[in-house]
Amino acid sequence: MLEDRLQPSGVATRANYGLRPRADATLRTLQATPGLSHVEAGESFDIVNCSDYDGATMPTRSDIGDSGGIGSRVRAARDRLGWTREALAFRSGISWSAIAQVESGRRRNVRPSTLTALSRALRVSIDYLVRGSPSRPTMLDHSAFPYRTDDQFRTTVETFLTEGIERSDALLAVTAAANIELLREHLGQDARRVEFVDASGWYSTPIAALESYRAFTDAKLKRGAPWVRIVGEPVWAGRSDAEVRLWTRYESLLNLVFGAYPLTIVCPYDERSVAPEIMRQAHLTHPHTVGDRGISNSREYANPERYALQS
Repeated sequence: MLEDRLQPSGVATRANYGLRPRADATLRTLQATPGLSHVEAGESFDIVNCSDYDGATMPTRSDIGDSGGIGSRVRAARDRLGWTREALAFRSGISWSAIAQVESGRRRNVRPSTLTALSRALRVSIDYLVRGSPSRPTMLDHSAFPYRTDDQFRTTVETFLTEGIERSDALLAVTAAANIELLREHLGQDARRVEFVDASGWYSTPIAALESYRAFTDAKLKRGAPWVRIVGEPVWAGRSDAEVRLWTRYESLLNLVFGAYPLTIVCPYDERSVAPEIMRQAHLTHPHTVGDRGISNSREYANPERYALQS
């Protein structure tokens, strides 16, 4: 198993490429965004103690009131859209009477499924309804993987993909044609579980690449994938200095765009052909690095907001 071979070293804090136990991943996904396909309004969940909800843990059962302002925030979000309670009931699938009870604070037992339905309809986060904050827990694990040999690439990436197959994750590998052939050969029948794309076409522009990754990830999550794993090897050959700067900013911005996604991205860098300055930038734009000793935090990692503005 990759987690057995690539254990954290030094200051590492996330093993298994950040893939947490399935129940934990589902829970954190529920907390991250109101637009999830696998948490529907009709599902049965334990009652959540919203007054204690902190965006990282969810108690199993307790009563809540409107002391935290949930009802007032539901009402404010509804008013902002110009909706009546009937309109919100229609769009959320929650009854008019239940909405009235939530808004008034009379309903003291609010399930996560109800919060999910309301947040989806109102286009706000569950964190906002519960806490009044824009907090979005980071789920993305984004790692740079410098490699020096074809065998090093094949061994690490094959294991990464195989683990995803075992976990029923959605899998995408965007890399050079030679690397795709190498992976297909060693994965055998399992290669059918991975979507392979030649990097030369995928990485035409940073905007195109970002939109393609988002479309793939959104589609797989909508179809019920519990997690998405991506191998993404950018094309650096033939890039001008200005293009390299643009693509490094793109790598940094991925941390903002996909921060709340149940997503693991490993970006291979072929040190035989990638310039040393590009490798240095990789440590600035990736929170983690996959190396010979395992997965470690990138000590040089730069805040993506500052990096984008200063680069």
